[in-house]
Amino acid sequence: MARTVWGFFVVFLGIFLLYPILVKSNFLFLFGKSPGLEELESPRVEQASELYTADGVLLGKYFRENRAPVAYNKISPLLIKALIATEDVRFYQHSGIDLTALARAVAGGGKNGGGSTLTQQLAKNLYKIRRGDRGLLGHIPLVNILVVKTKEWLTAVELERRYTKEEILRMYLNTVEYGSNAFGIKVAAKTFFNTSPDSLLPEQAAMLVGVLNNPTAFNPRFHPEAALKRRNVVLERMGQSDVLPAATIAALRKAPIVLHYRVEKHIDGPDTYFRGAVSQYVNKWCEANGYDMYRDGLRIYTSIDSRMQAHAEDALEDRMKRLQRDFDNFWRNRGGNPWVDDEGKEIPNFIETQMKRTDQYKLLAARYRGQPARLDSALHAKRPIKVFTWKGDGDTTLVLSPLDSLAYYKHFLHAGMMTMDPFTGHVKAWVGGINYRFFKYDHVKQGRRQAGSTFKPFVYLTALDNGYTPCDRVRDQRVTINYVENGKSMEWKPDNVTREYTGINMTLRHAMARSVNSVTAQLTEKVGWENVARYAHKVGITSPLLPVPSIGLGSGGDVSVYEMVDAYSTFVNNGFQSEPQFVTRIEDRNGNVIKQFDPKQKRAIPSETAWLMLYMLRGGMDEPGGTSQALWDYELWRNNNQIGGKTGTTSNYSDGWYMGVTKDLVTGVWVGGEDRSIHFQGSQQGEGGRMALPIFGAYMEKLYEDPALDITMGPFPKPTAKISKKYICVSESEPRRQRVEAVDTIATDNLLEQLNTEGTAVPDSLKL
Repeated sequence: MARTVWGFFVVFLGIFLLYPILVKSNFLFLFGKSPGLEELESPRVEQASELYTADGVLLGKYFRENRAPVAYNKISPLLIKALIATEDVRFYQHSGIDLTALARAVAGGGKNGGGSTLTQQLAKNLYKIRRGDRGLLGHIPLVNILVVKTKEWLTAVELERRYTKEEILRMYLNTVEYGSNAFGIKVAAKTFFNTSPDSLLPEQAAMLVGVLNNPTAFNPRFHPEAALKRRNVVLERMGQSDVLPAATIAALRKAPIVLHYRVEKHIDGPDTYFRGAVSQYVNKWCEANGYDMYRDGLRIYTSIDSRMQAHAEDALEDRMKRLQRDFDNFWRNRGGNPWVDDEGKEIPNFIETQMKRTDQYKLLAARYRGQPARLDSALHAKRPIKVFTWKGDGDTTLVLSPLDSLAYYKHFLHAGMMTMDPFTGHVKAWVGGINYRFFKYDHVKQGRRQAGSTFKPFVYLTALDNGYTPCDRVRDQRVTINYVENGKSMEWKPDNVTREYTGINMTLRHAMARSVNSVTAQLTEKVGWENVARYAHKVGITSPLLPVPSIGLGSGGDVSVYEMVDAYSTFVNNGFQSEPQFVTRIEDRNGNVIKQFDPKQKRAIPSETAWLMLYMLRGGMDEPGGTSQALWDYELWRNNNQIGGKTGTTSNYSDGWYMGVTKDLVTGVWVGGEDRSIHFQGSQQGEGGRMALPIFGAYMEKLYEDPALDITMGPFPKPTAKISKKYICVSESEPRRQRVEAVDTIATDNLLEQLNTEGTAVPDSLKL
């Protein structure tokens, strides 16, 4: 009998001694994987990635668990003492496992606490032991608890061997959850008290320690009474451990919990269109290179300048507010809605048709499949909703049905704007719309529309690079273009808007400056519309283009603001096309650069051609009747400043464009309705010179007036290559340094010029 007992004892002792080794080695896959040496020495704690502007402003964060580690010496000593007094009073005496606390917990059936040390809790949280590989035994009730606890004990002992007590406390406080999506003491202090970990008051420290016991049940925002009781328990234990005098503890226990509560979202920071573009780009890079943007604590540096971005947003917002007011008044005075056909008549059932394309309709249609009456009722059911107004985000509540809501939002004009440094390709400002919260669609890169007359420079580029000069002449006259499409003979008769033609033999610079359709059409035929498409692609347009006779007037395909800015930048950058770049580098959580995004450039056109194109674009200001001359109204003309640009307006005034270039920057602006059928009905309001150009003018004023930016006025650089082609030539009249009608359709300007040339008095209706 004694031998049998002794045998059982030996076997039990052997199993007891071998058990930790079996668990650690995951013997026969019974116990699941435990943290290895590399994981113990370099634990991977989820950490939010941060997004910065070029001038060092934090744009926002990306995270699943919002965590920002802080150094030990940046944590309040009171917080550390409160933590030890409450969670692990013998922390400095044990080596990972507190046998006294464990025995007490077992004897009390858990009523005296769980017996887990801070080191064990750190092991559980740091390595997600309870959520990781459980092994075969991990699926057996009760046995699984023993296996998990063993892993925690073994890991806690290993942590104590490798780290000092201070390091363990630092890792613990930076790892644990405090509720309200706050992980780590830095985020918790900011979330609940809008302070830093080293500035926590005693009662604040006690509350945060108390929350650790159950971040949901003791959340002071949602369960204030429970949180107060738990905080006072922590204060009591702080008193028992002589952290604070008894009188102080008694006073603090009577104090209420005062919160400065603000929860950061999983993508925190101001909602912007630019951030959406960055997240897509960086996420794709991370997936290809083994990183996780939402957990690896990356520091992502962008090319955006926060000051330029603010000026761009302000200029666009100010103009769009006034433009929307004019748009509403325009259609209110006509007693109709702004969605009209080519004849200006309201499109029947427009909202009902548009509704069927929405996700909301598809969800309702699926819910009420085969029940048309209930579907119709749901589409007409009214409820209070917060809507966008130019008074401010969501400050207006209207009672609207889904159909009403769609109609309400269809009345708004939209805009997109981007600025780029043409020499580096760095995007400096990106405004994708009027309000990201209500309108997620990005009109910088995602949106594509016909470019109207802003596409004409690519026709003149093709000509200049193939033997033409700015001084060559083409007559402004009615013309018929014959061509073959799909084997069928076709003809196209482009018109100036009023079908008025001056008959003037215009220089190419004068014709481009005045945006003369007839000259552009003839020049397109001479150089070949296929070549125009090819040159547009060479300098930066990436969207498909149809090689058709009307390509020069912008009808060859839809393009984005992003592409147009890139293409115009090639003219400023001495003929080199720079790929737009909005992420400059990515660092890891320790500040090491893991990816540097260098500018990508390639020679697209010769230096001489690029410089001549800048000279052509300056014609919008210099030539009589140039379509950029409304810029004289802005404070942009000191120090011999030079600006080049091109307006653009598409059919029915659906799109208004302005492309502006200076010696330092290229900016593109688009304005229009969400649908092409939503627009003004006349050049007085709807052309690019009136919708988009004022945004550029106001924006450049702000940039030049900001001394912190060091963006100065001045002329374009002198040519770096010999200019062999004649470019200085006499236009039909001297340039006028005054405000003139800026129309990219040139109908009014042509008529004015004709009257002036003939010596006829200009009617009052045409005076500027």
